[in-house]
Amino acid sequence: MPDFTQDDMSKYLDDYIIPFAINFAMAAIIYIVGKIVVKIIVSAVGKLMAKSQYDDMLISFLKAIMNAVLMLFVIIAALNELGVDTTSLAAIIAAAGLAIGLSLQGSLQNFAAGVMLLVFRPFKKGDFVDAGGVAGTVVSVGVFSTIMNTPDNKEIIVPNGNIYGGNITNFSAKDTRRVDMKFGIGYGDDLLKAKKLLEEMVVADSRILTEPAPQIAVAELGDSSVNFVVRPWVNSGDYWGVMFDFTEAVKLRFDAEGISIPFPQMDVHMHKQDAA
Repeated sequence: MPDFTQDDMSKYLDDYIIPFAINFAMAAIIYIVGKIVVKIIVSAVGKLMAKSQYDDMLISFLKAIMNAVLMLFVIIAALNELGVDTTSLAAIIAAAGLAIGLSLQGSLQNFAAGVMLLVFRPFKKGDFVDAGGVAGTVVSVGVFSTIMNTPDNKEIIVPNGNIYGGNITNFSAKDTRRVDMKFGIGYGDDLLKAKKLLEEMVVADSRILTEPAPQIAVAELGDSSVNFVVRPWVNSGDYWGVMFDFTEAVKLRFDAEGISIPFPQMDVHMHKQDAA
């Protein structure tokens, strides 16, 4: 083996060891300083989003994504300082990202829809909605799916892509709702009396609002009945109670007042034919 002289050792140190040590130190500084800067940026963005009252789950998720992306740039910069060919590394990362994206198209669609739902917030936890083919109370809105409880207490997990890609009906978005009811009376009954009874019943129910004014009108002359529409306004929480209670009360009141409620029926007439 050849002997290393002091000059050779000094040259080796000058040409390899010291430059590598300097590059390593610079790479470490870049990583440490970059990590601190990334932490400050992510924290500042998180506070700004919190002031804008974005959903906590969305804030946490976006902070994690931002931290991962910025730290990737920091790592690439540190590796570049060490002399690593980061061009090839970036190409590999891009190819891997493309492959993952193609294999997770459905999940990415749900993720994008989840972000849009969390940003624009067409509904929130506790709202009763009809979305994605499901009607129920929103339990939670996640990045990939939304959990709802149906009125009969079934838990349904709905992909966010299904929700954001269709119509969303939020029954809890407004403080008041209109109850649309329809009642029929016989053609032989007193129309004005029936209308007056309906008006009295609407006034007597304290849950029915005076503004907007309730509407009671003859809607149509049906095949076997004269049909009224009764459209009072109520607070959203009283919607089903008023509908059920008022329907029962109308039946009882009409019976007591001798007003008939027609139902489908068929008259059969039989003729006796004398034998020839």
